Amino acid sequence: MRVLGRAAVLPGRPYPLGATWDGSGVNFAIFSENAEKVELCIFDSRGVRELRRVVLPEYTDQVWHGYLPEIERGTLYGYRVYGPYEPERGHRFNHHKLLLDPYAKQIYGHVRWTDANFGYRLGSSRSDLSFDRRDNAAAMPKCVVVDTAFTWGDDRRLYTRWHDLIVYELHVRGYTIKHPMVSPELRGTFAGLSTPSIIEYLVRLGINAVELMPVHAFVDDRHLVERRLRNYWGYNSIGFFAPDPRYLSGTSLGEFKTMVKRLHEAGIEVILDVVYNHTAEGNHLGPTLSFRGIDNKSYYRLDSNNERYYVDYTGCGNTFNLAHPRALQLVTDSMRYWVNEMHVDGFRFDLAPALGRREGSFSDSSAFLNAVQQDPVLSRVKLIAEPWDLSPGGYQLGNFPPGWSEWNDRYRDTVRRFWQGNDGIIPEFASRLTGSSDVFDHDGRRPRSSINFVSAHDGFTLNDLVSYNEKHNEANLENNQDGHSANYSWNCGIEGPTHDPEVNHLRAQQKRNLLATLLLSQGVPMLLAGDELSNTQYGNNNAYCQDNEIGWISWTDVTFDPELVDFVRDLIDLRKTHPVFRRPQFFRGTANGPSGLKDITWINAAGNEMTDSDWHNNSVRVLGAMLGGDTGDRFISLRGYPEFDDTFLMLMNTHDRDITFTLPALPSFHGWKLLVDTTRPVPLAPDTRFLPNAAFALRARTLALLVAE
Repeated sequence: MRVLGRAAVLPGRPYPLGATWDGSGVNFAIFSENAEKVELCIFDSRGVRELRRVVLPEYTDQVWHGYLPEIERGTLYGYRVYGPYEPERGHRFNHHKLLLDPYAKQIYGHVRWTDANFGYRLGSSRSDLSFDRRDNAAAMPKCVVVDTAFTWGDDRRLYTRWHDLIVYELHVRGYTIKHPMVSPELRGTFAGLSTPSIIEYLVRLGINAVELMPVHAFVDDRHLVERRLRNYWGYNSIGFFAPDPRYLSGTSLGEFKTMVKRLHEAGIEVILDVVYNHTAEGNHLGPTLSFRGIDNKSYYRLDSNNERYYVDYTGCGNTFNLAHPRALQLVTDSMRYWVNEMHVDGFRFDLAPALGRREGSFSDSSAFLNAVQQDPVLSRVKLIAEPWDLSPGGYQLGNFPPGWSEWNDRYRDTVRRFWQGNDGIIPEFASRLTGSSDVFDHDGRRPRSSINFVSAHDGFTLNDLVSYNEKHNEANLENNQDGHSANYSWNCGIEGPTHDPEVNHLRAQQKRNLLATLLLSQGVPMLLAGDELSNTQYGNNNAYCQDNEIGWISWTDVTFDPELVDFVRDLIDLRKTHPVFRRPQFFRGTANGPSGLKDITWINAAGNEMTDSDWHNNSVRVLGAMLGGDTGDRFISLRGYPEFDDTFLMLMNTHDRDITFTLPALPSFHGWKLLVDTTRPVPLAPDTRFLPNAAFALRARTLALLVAE
């Protein structure tokens, strides 16, 4: 960084917001509707010594701005914003606090916790009404002036069809931190994720979309740091444009772009899990790090009866105020930045109903949802909602607008309960298996609206789902009170790890049942990274603070089912090969093809079509689904002509005893060939054929898949 002179600060421009380097200097622009003055603070290359402080000279359309001609790339900076400190009127300005630029593209350093990071003197429950004059610059990370230039070549978004997706949810650090084929200096970083060994593994497995847990700059909560824990998952954002420094092996933003480029070259889309619903500044007793000190009243939803307090739809202390046009602009600008500049393919929105609330209630025509829907860039990327937040009226599964897909927790819970062997679950299970049309079949929405999963970052891993009846979150130091208690898990007879061969055999079979169900269901399947490796979190179903062996994936200690990777790989290949498992439209139960078969026929153990009495018999735990492969009007190829497929019979038995299933006889078909039997660790069964009307022994707790010949 060049030694700073005392050249005059030029007026600059109010747009674009943030720090924009043009080759000769930097334009600085920051929004604040209620501020009285804004100072720009320039720091040395280590962020320790403040070299210069200048007042931004212009205020245009609620934007403070100025141009410094001598500033170069790599310069570290922050802001001090002056204004009233009147918490009961919603104002919490404190110019003694160095603030992060909401539009910063890169962050240097991390928050070092000290009482000076708070705008008030800590003490009583009313202490936030006091005013703290201590300077916190030494404890704050700094913003970096960046050059965003990068040689993308012919890279572009992949636009993989929704119903062709195989989504793989992973944590950038936890996925590679213990991988033996990743160089130690790259483990846990974007560079580590883009190494050939990782990408080759994803390609062999059949993954074509990775959903990265939050990579926006985030904060380790003070209470966690004091207990020697960390906010490992990252759902505590403080910067919506900057990747978190801990995921960079060096200092270049090109590392993230290189990762995206290499994944795209391998045919893998990149979806970001984003947290726009709240920030790391918490409630009225939280720290002043950025938004609160820049314009608290604009950026946060405040209690209309007492603006000292925050509206908290998220359970995290505050809710970002997307009813304000500048806060809405910030979020949509952030999204466009990650799409246009970083080339990501879509977003998964944490606690998405909080983004869609209007006057307190969720609305599918809220300012945010409308803004995204009409945006020529954002409306074309993949949009996935976590369709619940933590306030009344927060559960909104199925209520997001056309164009959105949603995490389907009803799928997760129903599939788990089904393979537990619960009574009376068959009708609900049939709906989940076929894309949840009862939830999503409206406004032209399709099966792809349902993101199906049996495990995700929040909850048990697949291995733990079949190994623990109860959560074991003691390592979180919250007396095992955190995390969900309703997991619909089953330990198969013994809690936790065991050497009992029968228990381990049953656990392996249950994992295959759950994975086969997921990958043969209509909708979009999402796998939790490491489930195919039998990764364990040792019974912890809320490992948000475990940046250690609990939260990381072990690549060398695959002790439960070493053949599971092959099983998953072959099932993904089967799904990709046969369009009958990934229809773009819902089943209608009608006959459309030359064979006269319905697109789906539900079969009972006698080999006949299910009757009303079968559906209402709560003791039934066996179900057959025959998928007609010649109804080409239900799935169309990229070239626009109907795709025809084989006819399949999926048989599922959740009883603890074998069931004899009579295989149906079909016109023009000679019999059935067995493809998958989850009693076997080998994915594809031997060349076993059965005649029509043959008695098929469907083993206890088994899924079998047969194809008509």
